Amino acid sequence: MRSVKRILVGFVCCAALLIAIGRSAARTITIRLGYQDMCTDTYPAGNVIMGLHLLRHFLPTKGKYAGVKYRIVWRNYDSGAPLTNMMIAGKLDFGTMGDYPLVVNGAKFQATGSEQSLLITMTAYNLDGAGNGIVVPVSSKINSVDQLQGKSLSVPIGSAAWGMLYLLAKDRHIPFSHFDIINQAPMVGIAAIAENRIAAHADFCPMSEYMEFKGTGRMIFCGSETHIPYLHGAVVRAAFAHKYPAIVTAYCEAVTAADGWIKANPLRASRMLAKWTMIPRQVLYLYFSHGGYLVPDPTIKPLWIKTLAFDHSILTKYAGAPPLKMAAWVDARYLKAAYKTLGLDYAKQEAQMVSPKQNIGRPPEIWVNGNGIEKFKTISQMIRGYKVALKSGKKVSAAYVYDHDTGIKMFARTSWFTMNQGAIHAFMTLGEATRSVKSHGGALCSFAKLVPLPN
Repeated sequence: MRSVKRILVGFVCCAALLIAIGRSAARTITIRLGYQDMCTDTYPAGNVIMGLHLLRHFLPTKGKYAGVKYRIVWRNYDSGAPLTNMMIAGKLDFGTMGDYPLVVNGAKFQATGSEQSLLITMTAYNLDGAGNGIVVPVSSKINSVDQLQGKSLSVPIGSAAWGMLYLLAKDRHIPFSHFDIINQAPMVGIAAIAENRIAAHADFCPMSEYMEFKGTGRMIFCGSETHIPYLHGAVVRAAFAHKYPAIVTAYCEAVTAADGWIKANPLRASRMLAKWTMIPRQVLYLYFSHGGYLVPDPTIKPLWIKTLAFDHSILTKYAGAPPLKMAAWVDARYLKAAYKTLGLDYAKQEAQMVSPKQNIGRPPEIWVNGNGIEKFKTISQMIRGYKVALKSGKKVSAAYVYDHDTGIKMFARTSWFTMNQGAIHAFMTLGEATRSVKSHGGALCSFAKLVPLPN
């Protein structure tokens, strides 16, 4: 009898030990997140969360997550396509990318027949499509997309800019085969433009403006000409979301907090993000400032779903993308739960929409080292302020103006201007400014003519 009791006691102890071992093993949850430190629109779902350690702040610690230790792994990629490959391979749980890569992600997952990804949050947007662009070397004589036919045009294949090229070709009735497309990562394309080794490079935010700021490239086409919203967001493997829904909600809380942090103080955000990425603070301010390229907003608006469906139709027709069931892919419940936890009104934010045209008439700015951002009522006043700063020996980091017709924020140094009866208006491209002079009269000039800059 005693031997039986000993056996039973031993069995119970072994069982307890096995349970304890199982619990101990379950206390570590690994979260693997893919991000892009060269794509500004993904920063709220990547670099900001990582830099401010936001995810750990929101991760669940109660209920079945009590006592859990989290292992957070961040992995950086130069575009969205590699992120999708890693997610399908089961090596990433979350990924943040642009509009075209997002729909490719959802379609490729659904094509597996066994796996699926979910679109759980957006990050930021430009309603008119600014963010993608095509740049030529500064010395190039090319001024229009039509002149690129038969010439080498590089782009990160699978990126948002790659999708833009299909749309551009469709709108201009140019057979896509007329472009000599070369697959180049952002940094490779930037170097090729700087060394004048390629006719043009198409890329996502903020590569066009980065090349303009560095003085190596000149933009000849802005994505705003497509008039299709420019979007970025984040996806998660459905299997991970079903297993750890509270973690997905926590991630959405972190994205929402990151967007709020950028909006609260864009200048501070630009300075901090410049330290965390390779992008200069002046370029980041062009994107994140009030009136800048991007509107931080995580909500999945009905228009975004229609836009992504349209993007997918373009890729299906021209790039052979697999089918995508939008209803099964788009899943805002985690983001809505995050808004509720944070005490925010999701429906109110979802209904808000900011158009770049609302920026028309905004005060131009100069960024003076030591003084920060200075605003002026008119471009004429900004130019005088710029000259005063130079005369006093101060360095102007950047000057910003808004396109007269579209409201897109631009570097003044690379913009074109018209002067007519004392009024000065800014335009993004030479073509825009030339058309304005033909229609309304006046003189055409560059920023260098308005403000002679030191070599």
